[in-house]
Amino acid sequence: MALSTPFTPSLDRSRPSNRRRRYWRTTLLAYLFILPAAIVIAIFHFFSVAFAFYISLFNWKVIRGAFLGLENYAVILGSSDFRTTLATTVWYSLFTVIPSITVSFFVALLLSRSLKGMSFYRTLFFVPYVTSTVAAAAVWRVLFRTDGIFSALWEWMGASSPQWLNEPRGIFALLVQPFGVTLPHWAVGPSLALVCIAVMTIWYSQGFDVVVFLAGMTSIPKELYEAARLDGASEWQIVRFITWPLLLPTTFFILVISVIGSFKAFNQIYIMTGGGPADTTTTVALLVYNQAFRYGHLGYASALAFILFAIILTLTLVQFQVVGRSARAVNG
Repeated sequence: MALSTPFTPSLDRSRPSNRRRRYWRTTLLAYLFILPAAIVIAIFHFFSVAFAFYISLFNWKVIRGAFLGLENYAVILGSSDFRTTLATTVWYSLFTVIPSITVSFFVALLLSRSLKGMSFYRTLFFVPYVTSTVAAAAVWRVLFRTDGIFSALWEWMGASSPQWLNEPRGIFALLVQPFGVTLPHWAVGPSLALVCIAVMTIWYSQGFDVVVFLAGMTSIPKELYEAARLDGASEWQIVRFITWPLLLPTTFFILVISVIGSFKAFNQIYIMTGGGPADTTTTVALLVYNQAFRYGHLGYASALAFILFAIILTLTLVQFQVVGRSARAVNG
């Protein structure tokens, strides 16, 4: 009996080349789909950034002037106006970021309850965030007028109404003034006008922060809460030892976004005070606008914008190294 010849499949040598052609065809098609968006990003982002840096190296007003190199940057870093506006920006960030995160966390805790009508309240808290910042700031400017609702409530309680958005004195100095205490200049704090803008910003940012916190809370396993309640843990202990630690990554995300937003804030400040009174609400972002579009110092304003970018980038990296590392350590 003859042995059968083992089956040997024929090799299709054209198959690898076909696969390569399909790969390059698919890759080319993908790049063609990306190309329109890439062109828009290249023109309106990367080219704009590069050209702004180019402008910052010149004494650029309406037209290009003399080449200054890094002189604009040196002048800004040695300017008292820049240091004052930077301090104002830091105060604004402190008075908006920390209170906003704290309030939104506890609001999210309340809205996470499975109660009747809770969807309506969640929508109610999110509505301010989808409102135009300019429109919201215009409404709050009316509320803070000397004949507005806040002044009326203040007088109804039997106290003389503050000037609100027209008050350049520091908030800490105003708080201790009835006790006859005079604070040194460095301890007077931000102006009452800046605190009023911060209140508006906290109200406006609640929608985004609360929604993000609610999303983070839904990812926490319910079994952890049930086990804690079976062990006799109180609601405060559950929040302290379960909810808050497991929400650290979410809190870190909100913190980074909020700090960046506070340093870039412009609309509400421009609409509510325009930088006044006595420039006590002029932040770095508003200073960039004034130098560029009010005084026409485009080179100076571009250098100022890049310094602001460097500050925001540094703060973001520090947050990633400090807060981000702690959040990752807690969550394994």
